[in-house]
Amino acid sequence: MIIGYHASHEQFSPSQLLHFVRHAEAVGFGAIMTSDHFAPWSKRQGNSGNNWAWLGAAMATTSLPFGSLAIPGGSRYHPAVLAQIVATLAEMFPDRLRWIAAGSGEALNETVVGRGWPKKEHRNERMLAGCEIIRALMRGETVTVDQPWFAVQEAKLWSLPQTIPAISGAALSPETAGWMGSWADGLVTVYKPKAELSKIISAFREHGGDGKPLALQLQVSWAQTRDEARIHAWDQWRNAAAPPELMADLPNPAAFDAAVASVGLDQIEHFIPLVTCSDDLLDLISDGLSCGFDEIYVHSVSRDQEGFINFMGHDVLPTLSVVDDDRKPT
Repeated sequence: MIIGYHASHEQFSPSQLLHFVRHAEAVGFGAIMTSDHFAPWSKRQGNSGNNWAWLGAAMATTSLPFGSLAIPGGSRYHPAVLAQIVATLAEMFPDRLRWIAAGSGEALNETVVGRGWPKKEHRNERMLAGCEIIRALMRGETVTVDQPWFAVQEAKLWSLPQTIPAISGAALSPETAGWMGSWADGLVTVYKPKAELSKIISAFREHGGDGKPLALQLQVSWAQTRDEARIHAWDQWRNAAAPPELMADLPNPAAFDAAVASVGLDQIEHFIPLVTCSDDLLDLISDGLSCGFDEIYVHSVSRDQEGFINFMGHDVLPTLSVVDDDRKPT
């Protein structure tokens, strides 16, 4: 079991995140997960550094393993270029970039290059085609393809890693998880009530994903009081309340802010769990473990990352050093 720290590029500057991941390692987190955005979800979050440039510095100044979201079929990065970036990081830091999680992307990040926004089915086709190109290049093959989504002419990576990072699938629904089961090396998803998580995991396993690793991004709002936690969640991560059918299609932070403008302070707990003590978080982690997750990356959406990291190091991580046969923390 790995309990990791999620580094949110949307909320903090790259230099702040470097400090936070070093602090997270010092208190006992076992790994780091990062997002891959061009823009934040909300203007209130206020940041969005380049994840791939940042990873080089973060891996050079820590010793933890990393996992990162990636968009192999998007418009920002041609898959051959993304393959070179990933291979370079993996060569410099052997066995440290454990996985990238392939997603079909969001208009928020991909339309900045001005190439429009395909339908979901086409985005999935692009993503799988991009993953196949990346895998072939990281195996050392010379790749030439001419397909509707990407053209590659005699591409070859000349600096290869000893260990190729896994390409997991990032899924938010049972339908997407089931489609990814046959070709992804693992699955990454975000926290939902246990019954919903179980459906996503079952779909992945039943369609070829049985036995493959599972990672969970657990989003919470930590503070010393529930009122503070509620305010932090409402201010910083109200985007979680956006209807699922809009998440991929809204074009910019202003559109997300408008879409969730009517969400009241008293409603946010339905979307982001509030955490004020270790038992609150241990219950959520227990749900994830009982669903079969091997890695859980905790993301507190509060601006007080120092306080959250200290809370984890003092009250939570020592408790999680022992796990019983039912995969519940003891």
